[in-house]
Amino acid sequence: MHKPDVGEQAKSQLEELTPKVTSGMAVMLVNITLMLIGITATVISIIALAEELSVVSAVIVLIISLLYVCVIGPILFAGLKVLRPNEAYVLTLFGRYYGTLRGEGFFFVNPFVTSVNPASTKPAALMDGKVTVPMPGGRKISLKAMTLNNEKQKINDQMGNPIIIGIVVIWRVVNTAKAAFNVDNYEQYLSMQCDSALRNIVRLYPYDVAGDDNEKTLRGSSQEIADKIRDELQAKVDIAGLEIVEARITHLSYAPEIAAAMLQRQQASAVIDARQMIVEGAVGMVEMALTQLNANDIVHLDEERKAAMVSNLLVVLCANREPQPIVNSGSLY
Repeated sequence: MHKPDVGEQAKSQLEELTPKVTSGMAVMLVNITLMLIGITATVISIIALAEELSVVSAVIVLIISLLYVCVIGPILFAGLKVLRPNEAYVLTLFGRYYGTLRGEGFFFVNPFVTSVNPASTKPAALMDGKVTVPMPGGRKISLKAMTLNNEKQKINDQMGNPIIIGIVVIWRVVNTAKAAFNVDNYEQYLSMQCDSALRNIVRLYPYDVAGDDNEKTLRGSSQEIADKIRDELQAKVDIAGLEIVEARITHLSYAPEIAAAMLQRQQASAVIDARQMIVEGAVGMVEMALTQLNANDIVHLDEERKAAMVSNLLVVLCANREPQPIVNSGSLY
């Protein structure tokens, strides 16, 4: 006889199972009817015992009716489950995974099963430590797309500059069995893995690089970097049965301790770029002016006068202030 090893047992728990269910409305109506019949039979049996009519039969009917009204009927009510759209129950029977109940409706399942949702509890701080208390929402697992917005983190980029970055993650549960049994709390697990993936990706890129448009940066390639964060996060949370729908960078800035210095560097870089563009344009205009003067035979200038003209034009074109014209009333020479 083949005995399954631990790996096979673990693998079998990772797949969702569909439990045996019936219509909850039909079971509820039948159970209510039988309980009413049981109550009626109890009253009739008590009357028969009081009048000493068919004592043995009355005792048997009384025991059966009380057993159903007080024990069996309430137990059957415990098997009724109501689900809204995009909700699921993960059911266990005496410690074993019984199945996942999906789809909206009114169902009846084995009344001895219990529902499991690790995310329905949260730590509550006490004087001596932490305990686990239930959260509102019951034992249902939501299958809706949800948002995780962790706190902003201070991370060093590729160049060692501390930056403040925040990310929002859109996620949902796709395998309820993995979410319930593979990790202790899938929401906390996702939050921790999100922080880890964010650090791993951000440290590979600089915040910004001046003069190199081809290099990927956190500021210029935010969508590509967000996609890489999503892919790495998806690989980490597959074990928890989660799907990462989207990841977006919501905040990106230098840390306060270097923000002023980085602002000065950006301003200096912008000034240098602007000056370079002005000089290139001025040189082109001077060259065009000299070329047209020679081509149209307007005036003939020697090398010394050309140098003086170039100097004057560059001063006029590159100056920060408006030029002050000076009229030369004498000879050029």
